[in-house]
Amino acid sequence: MILDSHFPPDPRVENEALSLIEAGHEIHLYCIDYSKKQKAEENIKGIHVHRVSPPTLLYKFSALAYDLPIYHLFFKQSLKKFIENTKIEAIHIHDLPIAKSVFDINKTFKLPITFDLHENRPEIMKFYSHTHSLLGKLLISPKRWKSGEYKYIKKADKVIVITNAAKDYYCKEMDVDPSKFYVVPNSVQSRFYTDYTIDANITEKYKGHYTLLYLGDTGLRRGLETAIKAMNNLILKIPNIKLVIVGKSRTDQILKNLINENHLENYVDFVGWQNFELFPSYILASNIGICPLHRNIHHDTTYANKIFQSLSFGKPIIVSDCTAQKDIAIDYECGLVFKDRDIDDYSAQVLKLYEQKDLYTKMSENAMVAIKEHLNWEVLSRDLKKIYPI
Repeated sequence: MILDSHFPPDPRVENEALSLIEAGHEIHLYCIDYSKKQKAEENIKGIHVHRVSPPTLLYKFSALAYDLPIYHLFFKQSLKKFIENTKIEAIHIHDLPIAKSVFDINKTFKLPITFDLHENRPEIMKFYSHTHSLLGKLLISPKRWKSGEYKYIKKADKVIVITNAAKDYYCKEMDVDPSKFYVVPNSVQSRFYTDYTIDANITEKYKGHYTLLYLGDTGLRRGLETAIKAMNNLILKIPNIKLVIVGKSRTDQILKNLINENHLENYVDFVGWQNFELFPSYILASNIGICPLHRNIHHDTTYANKIFQSLSFGKPIIVSDCTAQKDIAIDYECGLVFKDRDIDDYSAQVLKLYEQKDLYTKMSENAMVAIKEHLNWEVLSRDLKKIYPI
């Protein structure tokens, strides 16, 4: 496995590696340590981790990986050494940034390559702040990144995507054999909802409230402005309502200002990022999990982990009409869908779950069944194991 970032943590990389180890494979993971504080080699849960420590400045050049050659030139020698020393039999690339380096090196080794697309990087780059800076506009081209993505999808032996919607997108956009694609969503392992510790301080704090919970990155494209503005509608019908936001981003001050401007300090708790081990406590303290993402190609073709996390504890979800997450809510009858950025529609869906107790109970039961029988990692990782048969 080749990862262009540090490890740990990376839940997707770890889940995939552990599943393949369980299936009988030996996994070597090449990753990057810009901090220069981690061990060059160590064994983590059976994963043989090999780290390189590039100059810190190289991190800046990762944003230019398909615009300038510097980033890829640096990694070629260490990748070659890694492949020679480990005598690996197959390469699994995690995401787009380092793909060019690996494909170039593999001209020598001619090993089978699986290209694991964690997201639609060229599309999501359009929303990154650094691509909108003056220098970013001059140097960074999402079109060049997309060209690289398509090139290596075609060159790869197998391609992993997060959702069926992503597979449909690439098959529609490119002349590529659909059988090349394998769908391996991010989801929760069963231990997330069977083996956890409760923090009583959290569950007691929200006892007596009707709580809407958001977990994860709070960047503006995640739609929290919609959820905050809707609170003015909702407090009229649900006096004990509370919106709890667990996460952070660079744009948090914009959201906090919005809370203050609307005098919602008593109705919105912005608690910042919390330890992952506390997530079950926040979920159990909530009534509904929300995921109000803005619609775009990236959000239409990916899942947010938060929807699976909430569903695993029987919490119905309210999601915007991004294709992939809308399909989960509808197909498994475990949540309601609102039109992206429509405050009134969002408010109406919250009120529907609040007022219709039978509907809430049905969706809560469906949520747990969906996770336990269809949507947990142990089930969804089956396609991954098909790629590497023993």
